Amino acid sequence: MSLRGFGSDNFSGVLPEVFNALKEAAYGHQPSYGEDSYSQKAIQDFKDIFGEDIEVYFVYNGTGANILAISAFTRSFNAVICAETAHINVDECGAIQKQTGCKLLTVPTFDGKLNVGLLQNHMHGFGEQHHSQPNLISLTECTELGTVYTPEELKEICDFAHAHNMYVHMDGARLANAVAHLECDPQDLTVRAGIDVLSFGGTKNGMMFGEAVLFFNTSVCPNVKYIRKQAMQLHSKTRFIAAQFSAVLKDGLWLKTAGHANRMAEKLAKEAALIPGVKITQEVQGNEVFAIIPRNKIEVLQKECFFYVWDENASEVRWVCSFDTTENDIIEFVNLLRKELI
Repeated sequence: MSLRGFGSDNFSGVLPEVFNALKEAAYGHQPSYGEDSYSQKAIQDFKDIFGEDIEVYFVYNGTGANILAISAFTRSFNAVICAETAHINVDECGAIQKQTGCKLLTVPTFDGKLNVGLLQNHMHGFGEQHHSQPNLISLTECTELGTVYTPEELKEICDFAHAHNMYVHMDGARLANAVAHLECDPQDLTVRAGIDVLSFGGTKNGMMFGEAVLFFNTSVCPNVKYIRKQAMQLHSKTRFIAAQFSAVLKDGLWLKTAGHANRMAEKLAKEAALIPGVKITQEVQGNEVFAIIPRNKIEVLQKECFFYVWDENASEVRWVCSFDTTENDIIEFVNLLRKELI
C-alpha cells in the first residue's frame, strides 16, 4: 500500500495541539476520577460553547458515550428508535442492547436521516405491557451516510419526541463536521433544537482517545456517575481526556479541523465524479464520500489506498477524509482511480 488511505477518520494521527496538551498534563500529580483542574477547565470550555446549564461526563470511546447517554434515560423495558444505518445498530456489536437491555427499533432511510413521518411507524404500543415502550430517539449528526440534519429538522423531531414523552439522543461523533458544514452556532444543532443528551466526538477529530457526554436535560444526572462507573467508562486519570478537549475546543480548533476535512471530501467527490464508472451516491455535506465503483476494481484499488466497502451488493464504497488529509492525498488517489477505471 503506497498511498494514505481513506478508510476512516479513526486512521488519522493526533493534532500537535493535542499531543502538547497530553505532555503538559503528564507532569505532576492531580486528583483522580475527574476531580482534577484539567477536567474542571474542560467542563467550563464546553459550557462556554453549549451553555452553562449542562453537565459534562468524560468517557473513553464512542460506544461508551452512547451507552452512558442512552442508559441515563432508559430502562430495560424501553425501546430506542434509530435509523437502520445508525452506528448503535450496525457497528457497536449489540452493545446498546446488552448494556441497556433496550430493544432497537430501526427505520430504513434513503439518506440516513429520520423524520417525523418515518418515526410514526413506531408510535404505538404505549402502555401495553407486552410491548417494549418507545422512550428515546437516537439521531446521528452527521449521519452514517454523511448527510446533515438542519436545526429545523432536528427541532421538529425533538418537539415530536417530547410531545410523546420521549427523549432525544444525538450521536455526535462527527458533530464538528456538521457545524462546520452549516456554519451555525453549535447550540442550534443541540440544546436549542431540543436534544436531551449528546455524545460529543473527539477521536475522529484529532484526539488520541476520549469522548464526552453532554447532558442538556440534566434531570437524570444524579445517577449518571454510577452508570458511568458500572459501564467501565470512568477513567482514573481523567485529566488526559480533559486536557485534549481543552486543546481542540480552544479558539475553535475543532471546527477548523472539521472544516478542512469537509473541504477535502468535497474536492475528492468533485474530482472522482468526473471519472467514468464512478457514481457519487450521497450529497457530500461532511467528511465522507459514498460512491459506486466497478466491483472488479475495488480490491485492486484497496491494495494501493485502503478504504471500506459500504454496500457489497451495490458495489458502494466509502471514502473518509480527516483533519490531516492533504490536497496531494486527493490528487494521488484520483490519479489512481483514473489509472484503474479509464
